[in-house]
Amino acid sequence: MSPARNARPGPIAVSCGEPAGIGPELAPAAWRILGAEVPFFLIGDPAHVPDDMAPIVAITQPQDAAEAARDGLPVLPLEMAGARTPGTPQAAQARGVIAAIERGVHLVATGKASALCTLPIHKQALADGAGFAFPGHTEFLAHLAEADEVVMMLASDQLRVVPATIHIPLSDVPAALTAELLERRIRITHAAMIAQFAIPRPRIAVAGLNPHAGEGGKMGREEIEVITPVLDRLRGEGMEIAGPLSADTMFHAAARARYDVAIAMYHDQALIPIKTLDFDRGVNVTLGLPFIRTSPDHGTALDIAGQGVANPSSTVVALRLAWRMAGGAE
Repeated sequence: MSPARNARPGPIAVSCGEPAGIGPELAPAAWRILGAEVPFFLIGDPAHVPDDMAPIVAITQPQDAAEAARDGLPVLPLEMAGARTPGTPQAAQARGVIAAIERGVHLVATGKASALCTLPIHKQALADGAGFAFPGHTEFLAHLAEADEVVMMLASDQLRVVPATIHIPLSDVPAALTAELLERRIRITHAAMIAQFAIPRPRIAVAGLNPHAGEGGKMGREEIEVITPVLDRLRGEGMEIAGPLSADTMFHAAARARYDVAIAMYHDQALIPIKTLDFDRGVNVTLGLPFIRTSPDHGTALDIAGQGVANPSSTVVALRLAWRMAGGAE
């Protein structure tokens, strides 16, 4: 949970992600931009950070990160098997990647870090090297935190959006989009906007599933039979909810000014607008965890790892957002 607003939050823990990807380049690049503005520390093998990107300052406890950041990238060492091999994941390093995530969760759960920012993992590499059986990062974090249900939010300065259904075929969305699922997604989002984004009365916009939000049943009945009854019930409890809205008219500037967060019905309906508006600075935020978690909204980029061309913009924004959510900045 976020600390009291009058307390100085602890630093942000950053799990290293896949060593063969761009994670070891993103952390020092973010430090060069942020310096001590946002105190954070990397959990990983110091030997994996490119020598020419930033000086390394090894720390033994998170509370030393802010002072260490004046001189270099603070790293809480977690030694892994073997050298970094950009572009080629090493099976022997998979357990270390998982251990970095576990350590980060432990540190935020015990209050030694104020938030967790996770750098991208390579799920297949973890499955091959360590039997990683979770669909992704988010599900693993929910398991570690013993959270009943979590929700993915994509956030930038221009838009916050939550997909009700995520990584399933489009043909499966109508069956997956139940009233119970939609209600849970909205409730978790509403609670997080209050607790973690400090918006006491969040304005929520909900998209329809079909073109023109079904056009009164002419282009589908999900709006009438599933979505509207849920929204009416939650509005009856006092939530400020608009919808179901036609998705093709709810993401332009004037429309976005009327809500704090949008709920979309499926993956692309949510991600296309935010990636169009702010491709390099979108942040993945996990709602429903008992701590703050952000992550850059991209993958390991094995194809460019080791070339020094990785764009740290999303990582920088993810760190700044985590710091703001933790109460470290207005």
